[in-house]
Amino acid sequence: MRYIDLHVHSNASDGTLTPTEVVRLAATLSLSAIALTDHDTLAGIREAQTAALLLSDSENPLRIIPGTEISVAYNKRDIHILGLFLDIDNKVLNDALQEALQKRNERNEEMTARLRGAGINITVEALKAAEGEAVLTRAHFAKYMTEHGYTKSNKDAFEKYLNDSSPYYVPREYLSPETAISLIHQAGGLAVLAHPLLYKYNLEQLDEIISLFAGYGLDGIEAIYSMNTGFDEGIVRRFANRYNLMITGGSDFHGNNKPDIALGTGKGNLLIPETLLEPMEKRLKERSL
Repeated sequence: MRYIDLHVHSNASDGTLTPTEVVRLAATLSLSAIALTDHDTLAGIREAQTAALLLSDSENPLRIIPGTEISVAYNKRDIHILGLFLDIDNKVLNDALQEALQKRNERNEEMTARLRGAGINITVEALKAAEGEAVLTRAHFAKYMTEHGYTKSNKDAFEKYLNDSSPYYVPREYLSPETAISLIHQAGGLAVLAHPLLYKYNLEQLDEIISLFAGYGLDGIEAIYSMNTGFDEGIVRRFANRYNLMITGGSDFHGNNKPDIALGTGKGNLLIPETLLEPMEKRLKERSL
């Protein structure tokens, strides 16, 4: 059996490897497919696809599944929906992601202003100079503050300055779940609720969310995930059965920004079988008829 990873980040958002480097690593690990799912952007996909043609074994080619991870608002909380098998040229989706990027930039300007008020010399321009064309996230703030001696570590930066309850934190303006799922479908893709247990809702609240999102057309749920422990995967699989959702799996690889999570294997024992792709492709085919 060959294995896949359907939740992967590059430096097009808050990962540390370029799309080409991610592909090279995936090929070295003999993965059969990865989904590049950078936050609110499709920017790294063409590079990844080109790299896969050049770097993977012709007898066992590495498949690049175009994706993104879209932040949506639910009860004033940030929930993530993965879009998989996307048409990266879809104008409606690209326009929406560009608007989300603009709102993210406005939020970043306000956050850097608040941090400067606390004596931290940080600007969006400095972050962009360090990170190039990446979609700037709080992970980039943390990295900058640590490298410039304002915090001891990225974790320290989040605990002191970047967590949701910090006076320096600025909430973003998000898409609604219904809109995000609709955009993914318009771009020919599948909408998947990412890491459902990471939001720390109790099971009754989580059932409420999944039921609502399923009503909007949610296709799948990320049941196989790096941070799962104990009975976590079984819990998510039961929700999938209850709402007729497909199972997906991903490491949430970010390179050195999450050094304890490896591509393909997560914390060491993650195994996502290639066979998970079959029902996804079947649903996409049925939808296109």
